[in-house]
Amino acid sequence: MNPSFPAVDSRDERLKPLESFIQIVGRDRAREASDADVVDGVRPALVIEPASIEEAGAVVREAHRSDLAIVPRGLGTKLSWGALPSRVDLIVSTHRMNRVLEHAADDLVARVEGGASLAGVQQVLAQRGQWLAIDPAHAAGTVGGIIAANASGPRRLRYGTMRDLLIGITYILPDGTVAVAGGRVVKNVAGYDICKLFTGSLGTLGLIVEAIVRLHPLPGTRALVSVEIPGGDANTLGKVIQDILNSVLVPSAMTFVVSPEGQTLSALFEGIEAGVEAQVRGARVLLEKYGHVHLGDVPGDDLVEPAPGSASPEARACLAITTSLADLPHAIEAVRSVAWEVSGQRAAGSAAPAVIHLDVRGQTPTVVLAIKAIRRELASLEAHVVVREASPDIKRAVDVWGPVGDSLALMQSVKRRYDPTGIMSPGRFVGGL
Repeated sequence: MNPSFPAVDSRDERLKPLESFIQIVGRDRAREASDADVVDGVRPALVIEPASIEEAGAVVREAHRSDLAIVPRGLGTKLSWGALPSRVDLIVSTHRMNRVLEHAADDLVARVEGGASLAGVQQVLAQRGQWLAIDPAHAAGTVGGIIAANASGPRRLRYGTMRDLLIGITYILPDGTVAVAGGRVVKNVAGYDICKLFTGSLGTLGLIVEAIVRLHPLPGTRALVSVEIPGGDANTLGKVIQDILNSVLVPSAMTFVVSPEGQTLSALFEGIEAGVEAQVRGARVLLEKYGHVHLGDVPGDDLVEPAPGSASPEARACLAITTSLADLPHAIEAVRSVAWEVSGQRAAGSAAPAVIHLDVRGQTPTVVLAIKAIRRELASLEAHVVVREASPDIKRAVDVWGPVGDSLALMQSVKRRYDPTGIMSPGRFVGGL
């Protein structure tokens, strides 16, 4: 037994519904939680693994009746995102709901279960020469988890985020009601867009059990063109990005790495072979005036945002700084001025819009001070600093989401409408929702 977390007392009131859950899903898919199930230092009592929408609805209904706080979990790649949960009683795992239910290749549409891993979905779609054009850092994550986190990678420059690719959703409300929103076609304008509401809600509105997504043809070939920009002038990096965007070039993604030695910008081109070759030639001509240009290797089928580096094991905070392209140089300079020494003197990110990823490391007080300093420095810019991942002690010391302005009242209203008893992932979202 891991001494870091208290054992669940057999008299724990939260264990009482276990037999009811066993009646729903079977004895092999309902169990007491273990150390491996801890969410940001908070240990749940139970883990339930439904295998169908009907079972999932019954599980949520029983949790609602028993007043158990639910945290949905796919493969757990994003459970460390968000604020500390105020309560976790029950993990509802979707990993048994992992099928591609329908692939309408002629319509460029697929219907998949929420617990299906993105990597597994891509393998199925590739058999018909198609893919879900999303590239979050954890390709092993589930479709439901990617929707809940609105996770994406640098290819959002061309294809958009999950919010743009989701056209239909089946979800379970906190009282166990199964609901459907959106449709089965790309052009669907009927009613309020519940799909967008659930995208990025981090499990606080309901359990995502199915999704209908828009697909794209698999590119025939790919090429990565990189330019090494000497010196540390972030304005030059911003100018290179703007030059590419203002040209006839159509990159799928652009990523960058900034260090004291210089800056590297990489542009990914995808499509038919002749078209990619023409794009590469154009990119070479455009970029040669800025530094050494070379072709790089595209790592497999994915281009993820480069990691900023390894964080210190004793205190870790991974920041995502989102800003406009116009303010990107100012944001980089702000990072250098207040957090360079505690970030390994390295930042990385992508342009779509501009996102800087930064690992801040050191003792907890040092990390907390650096986060607050970055936010102060960027307060005058069109920028938002989110603590994407951090140890619980850091999350207790800073608001991981940062200020959200006047939108908080609207978010609170939506939460009350969908989850009036507050049992879905309580505390993890903005403003403690």
